[in-house]
Amino acid sequence: MYDLLIILAERFSIIALLAFLLSKAEFFKKMVYNTALTKKDLLITMLIFGLIGIAGTYLGVPINDAIANSRVVGPMVAGLIGGPLVGLGAGLIAGVHRFFLGGFTAISCGISTIIEGFAGGLIRKYYKGEYIPWEYAFMAGFIGEGVQMLIILATAKPFHQAVELVKIIGIPMMVVNATGIGIFMIMIKSIFDEKEQIAAMQAKIALDIASKTLPYLRKGLNEESAQKTAEIILECTNVSAVAITDKKRILAHVGIASDHHKPGMSILTNATKEAIQKGEIRIAKSKEEIGCPYENCELHSAVIVPLFKYDKLVGTLKLYKGGKKSRGNVITNTEIELAKGLGHLISYQLEIADAEYQKKLATEAKLNALQSQINPHFLFNSLNTVISFIRTNPERARELLINLSEYFRHNLRNVGKYITIEEELNNINAYLYIEKARFGDKLNVEQDVDISVLSCYMPSFILQPIVENAVKHGILPKGERGTVKIKIKDEGDYISFYVEDDGVGMTEEELQNLFKKGVGKGAGIGLYNVNERLTVAFCKECALSIESKLGEGTKVSFKIPKIYLQRNDIYEEAESVNY
Repeated sequence: MYDLLIILAERFSIIALLAFLLSKAEFFKKMVYNTALTKKDLLITMLIFGLIGIAGTYLGVPINDAIANSRVVGPMVAGLIGGPLVGLGAGLIAGVHRFFLGGFTAISCGISTIIEGFAGGLIRKYYKGEYIPWEYAFMAGFIGEGVQMLIILATAKPFHQAVELVKIIGIPMMVVNATGIGIFMIMIKSIFDEKEQIAAMQAKIALDIASKTLPYLRKGLNEESAQKTAEIILECTNVSAVAITDKKRILAHVGIASDHHKPGMSILTNATKEAIQKGEIRIAKSKEEIGCPYENCELHSAVIVPLFKYDKLVGTLKLYKGGKKSRGNVITNTEIELAKGLGHLISYQLEIADAEYQKKLATEAKLNALQSQINPHFLFNSLNTVISFIRTNPERARELLINLSEYFRHNLRNVGKYITIEEELNNINAYLYIEKARFGDKLNVEQDVDISVLSCYMPSFILQPIVENAVKHGILPKGERGTVKIKIKDEGDYISFYVEDDGVGMTEEELQNLFKKGVGKGAGIGLYNVNERLTVAFCKECALSIESKLGEGTKVSFKIPKIYLQRNDIYEEAESVNY
């Protein structure tokens, strides 16, 4: 018995080698993954595993007019990976072959082979995992071979000869064949492990590409962003060329064949036109399928992935294989899956870019709308001051109107933009000139500004409404001389602004209602507007902070991050986006 066990194990190694070679075949992996199997695939699988079963018969050891063999390994593995139909088909092929070889166990072995193949298929059908663990496969093989021994005892004649045969071959066949089936399933597991490794590698490559291309694709899909993206993809993959198109033109092409596939040209290949027309992935496995009109084009195979933005097709991503060498010119399944993943990522990035752009436009529109509210607010107050001088001092009124017109001309040029702190202070001084004309010595202004911050940038028309509120609602109701202090300090990453007055102050109730739109004197939009602009443009931490005591005065403060850009550059990115 021990000698037979060794011999069967040695001969099974040949089948194991066949199994290893089979595990590398693409059609076999496709069947293991159970994806889009055709009838042809099923028939090929039945035939191959049926032949493995026949090979197990011929590699067996003749004993007492019977054969100790590994025939059952093929059919049962076929069932364990392909289901009942595949297992039954492989079992029929191997079982019928065994029947025609004859011997007193011909019928027993033929029937048991078919049953074990079908039993393996039933296990596959009702097991919910991706593949059968080798432990389960070993137990199924061990029990299956035990059933075969029982069938031999039940059907083979003469009975005493069947008993002697089972005593000799029973344990060796049960152990060797169960082990062989388990080994087969370990190979199946390795195929899934390989798939996971490939998927992990693809994910790593795709994420690496996504992180590198994001700064460019944030500007939308244009020739510049497409060129950078194509260069990055080519650098990170093993393909021969990468191209990106919109619906009509080539936006970028890097790698081989770039001498005639040039940015700005109309799309050349028929495969790309078909992918755009149908909105589906197109895989071209030959030059003819690619359909390039240039006879000497070196592009031999390709995968073309449509790019979408909000379910609307906007272009394609193409990965090519080719070159002068004949080997390595076929696009692989790994590269096809990678192209699909990259297509999804690029589509998402285009949608994110569009969303960011729309958000930026909405924010800018909101800022402009808020600022447009301030201008009439200031205009009404300033005109009242000018009116008071028209009868008593017309020349002074004329000077004030000139200053007012200059002031508004300056602000209209900077609506929605950033200006230097120095420019904002100039605007405030222009405003204070008008107000001092009315209040005379009753209005005193003190300024404490760090010179280092004058060249830093801030949103226009932020500080002036706060100063205006200090004058109009703090000092004016006081009825006597009052002081407004303006302090601007450099505090590292932030610049802090303070406007303090020793005016009438506010009650606790007035202070709590201050940021409610429409509450208070006048139009009720001054401090509400400023606070909205600060939080929209920067963050909640930059919002206004107000301290006030009735009869003692009010202190308003806020902070903004330092901005060293030219003011026109603030919106340069949004304006340069090509959609």
